[in-house]
Amino acid sequence: MYGPPGCGKTFIAKATAGEVNAKFIHVSLNDILDMWMGNSEKNLHEVFENARQNTPCVLFFDEIDALGANRNNFKNTGGRNIINQFLQELDGAENDNDGVLVLGATNTPWHLDPAFRRPGRFDRIIFIPPPDTEAREEILKLKLEKKPIGNIDYSKVAKKTEEYSGADMEAIIDIAIEKKLEASFEDGIPKPIETKDLLQGAKSHAPTTKEWFTSARNYALFSNAAGIYDDVLDYLKIKK
Repeated sequence: MYGPPGCGKTFIAKATAGEVNAKFIHVSLNDILDMWMGNSEKNLHEVFENARQNTPCVLFFDEIDALGANRNNFKNTGGRNIINQFLQELDGAENDNDGVLVLGATNTPWHLDPAFRRPGRFDRIIFIPPPDTEAREEILKLKLEKKPIGNIDYSKVAKKTEEYSGADMEAIIDIAIEKKLEASFEDGIPKPIETKDLLQGAKSHAPTTKEWFTSARNYALFSNAAGIYDDVLDYLKIKK
């Protein structure tokens, strides 16, 4: 899965495990990388072994580009060895991966080693876009559920926050809360969050997805011979 940061890739992985009634193992860089030679490969093998012993299981690698970066970018053998170990574990040449669904998430799929996209490995590339208007409205309702609110026009705020990620929506809520707290210091009366507070928060917080799409657009236009990033072009409404 790839897309702008803060758009729910990790939540989708968790939901996938729930849908198929499987165990969920979330793997981060700290679980794998080690300063001592050979330990990173050992840690990676142990993670896969844990998944194989607890099938059915969804094994989710966050920031997979850090573990599976293009080998041409590595000057030392340590990074190359980790990638080779990862590929070996995915192939299941010496171990059985039946019952293990391996998912990965990245903000920069163009940095992945091409070998990871070979059939039988990460051969399904899924674009996770920013939430649409309906999803942003639901995110607002969820995040404001236990907070002091007044009359909120969720639909209006959702329509005014196009291109905002889920993390961005949470950020404008935090901004609104901070402003309300500052105002309460003046008169000592805490006031609930209103629609205007969220809209003001949106004005002071630009969507973080724009920077990502600037880079993704270039790759989708000029490094997309296999059509991997066609979904990005569709989202941006650019003709192929």
